[in-house]
Amino acid sequence: MNILSVEHVAKAFGTTAVLKGISFSVAQGEVVAIIGPSGSGKSTLLRSITHLELVDAGTITLVGSVMVKDGVYAPAPVLRRICLKVGLVFQNFNLFPHFSVLRNITEAQIHVLHRHKDKAHKRALALLEKMGLAEKAKNYPFELSGGQQQRVSIARALALDPEVLFFDEPTSALDPELTGEILKVIRDLAAEQMTMVIVTHEMAFAREVADRVLFMDGGLFIEEGPAAALIDNPQQERTRAFLRRLSAE
Repeated sequence: MNILSVEHVAKAFGTTAVLKGISFSVAQGEVVAIIGPSGSGKSTLLRSITHLELVDAGTITLVGSVMVKDGVYAPAPVLRRICLKVGLVFQNFNLFPHFSVLRNITEAQIHVLHRHKDKAHKRALALLEKMGLAEKAKNYPFELSGGQQQRVSIARALALDPEVLFFDEPTSALDPELTGEILKVIRDLAAEQMTMVIVTHEMAFAREVADRVLFMDGGLFIEEGPAAALIDNPQQERTRAFLRRLSAE
């Protein structure tokens, strides 16, 4: 069953077309990695699917509910219900600096899901344990490393029980030593059959964790296929050039 379906989605900023009729789908439990050069439209695509940007045309269906059809959005109550089914982990953490780690994870549970405070705290503490951060509940974001902050942001996204989790370059703000912390968390989520769409430049990680890889350039998908096959043996010259450049860096 497809948990996400994107059909002919287009988005422009002024006269600049960023998404040019994008179509793809994601099955339940599948992990899809989206790769491509900076400026190719990857982040805009994620922001459009998670309703942080409005598309100009196309249809997006999430968990069986139509968010936008032919450029026309569903009514506000339907949109709110759909948005609760997705989580987005940003590259720069986006934690509330004046909230403790625990409050960063409980706030939305209490005010968005209307979960009782005690239940929200229990859920937050369980997720911090899962992230290896149980002892950091009372700390503030500035007291944590970048890798720890990103693990808190993943815990915050998971606290709302999303059915699809999106990652926008989750390791790009981290040094290589801390990157491994985040990749392990995502590997563990993949092993638990969490449906995920991951924008990444970590090719070895994408090859290992993703079921499929989509290569994006100029607002279009140029090539897609099983992760190992596409990364090891791309069929399109543009994909080959991109991977060569990455391996040379």
